[in-house]
Amino acid sequence: MTDHLDSFFQHDADFAWEPTEPGVKRKIMAYGSDLMVVRVVFEAGAVGKAHRHPHRQASYVESGVFDVTIDGKTQRLAAGDTFFVPTNLVHGVTAVEAGQLVDSFTPMREEFL
Repeated sequence: MTDHLDSFFQHDADFAWEPTEPGVKRKIMAYGSDLMVVRVVFEAGAVGKAHRHPHRQASYVESGVFDVTIDGKTQRLAAGDTFFVPTNLVHGVTAVEAGQLVDSFTPMREEFL
């Protein structure tokens, strides 16, 4: 798989939003075979349902407030906070307030393409 970069720079307007669940949409920002960065926007009350995947995930709370559950443990995170999900742990989020996450995955999530 080749990297999705015609250059070193990407512009937000060049990427489309994709609805994923009620009140949730995502936009792939950049990716290569070993890394993917995705913006995810949540309306207040929207749920990113519990799931697992073989990818490691690091997420930054850009805005809003989220209840984040990882492996049965829940914490409330707000803008500026981060969370990390190791391989294959069940995790999900609920948007307490409308907000946005910036997710990074390694390796990339091929099923998102």
